[in-house]
Amino acid sequence: MNLFDKAALFFQNQLPFVLYAKPNETILNAVFQKDAILNAFESQPGFVFASFYNELNIVFPLFSSEVFQEEINLNPDENFIHFENRNDENAQILFENLVQNAVFEIEKGTFEKVVLSRKIEVSESIDVLKSYQSLLLKYPTAFRYLWFHPKVGLWMGATPEQLAKIRNTTFETVALAGTQLFSEAIIWNKKEIIEQQLVTDYIKSSTENLVEVLEISASYTQKAGSLAHLKSDISGKLKSDTTELDIINALHPTSAVCGMPLKKARNFILESENYNRKYYAGFLGEFQMQEQTNLFVNLRCCELVNCNENFNLKNQFNINIYVGCGITKDSQPHKEFIETENKAKTILSILKYSKNF
Repeated sequence: MNLFDKAALFFQNQLPFVLYAKPNETILNAVFQKDAILNAFESQPGFVFASFYNELNIVFPLFSSEVFQEEINLNPDENFIHFENRNDENAQILFENLVQNAVFEIEKGTFEKVVLSRKIEVSESIDVLKSYQSLLLKYPTAFRYLWFHPKVGLWMGATPEQLAKIRNTTFETVALAGTQLFSEAIIWNKKEIIEQQLVTDYIKSSTENLVEVLEISASYTQKAGSLAHLKSDISGKLKSDTTELDIINALHPTSAVCGMPLKKARNFILESENYNRKYYAGFLGEFQMQEQTNLFVNLRCCELVNCNENFNLKNQFNINIYVGCGITKDSQPHKEFIETENKAKTILSILKYSKNF
């Protein structure tokens, strides 16, 4: 039984699992939990799925799970329908008003930057495994996952952003911000450069007391599917009394998903977005697996809510697509809305169902 078939069987039996592939790798990893217990993450080795704020952080512990790997050997499947986001004028007005309110607060000095998001809701009959396979092929430089727990739900995504990679006494992270449609001659404007620098500064200030050496690269363009971001690589050597959880707690949530100052930006998000991000803008990945911790920020993701009582990965789903953008004093509401539309295409472009559905 290959890992896709095993995932379908686990979903049918309502047992937790995750399939995932790391950036620039062609190995499909899988963790299948042997029972349906909801394990709160503390510091157990295993696959972690953590929330943006105030939800239960979950782990599939190694001691109660099976771990597998297999080569990704897939061919593009053209026997499917592409979905397009329907224009929602009301959603556009609400989001642009939210951005304008945030810019006003920045001008008042409430915070320097805030990351605002919205939820796009689609209801379709899709083949989840075919969609995930399409995601695996289309976004090879991203962390690509399909995660399920019967007491939480089904999530899928292709995130370009690493939260932390920790091995022995060294850690690596990135400062990723600013978004444009990718081109070979991309020019970054002042707003995007400032936004990315704020993320870099936040990570530096959050971690410098935990490390002996901190190195930060110059920013450069990172391609992510049809999009591009500004990115800096950051690495450090942990102090002898610094734990992995110390670094994770210092980094999450970064200003790339929340803002700065952290508490004021987060308060504005919680008071103004009018929906629960749940696990969007949280983090996920390996904690103390394969002799390292390798975690990613949960971006470019969706939540798939089964519409029928029959537990089949080829079904009618309500699909919640989560997208956001960083707001600074130079933000223009309409451009920020367009950025969220472009980011939504990461998921919309891979949703598929067989013509013989």
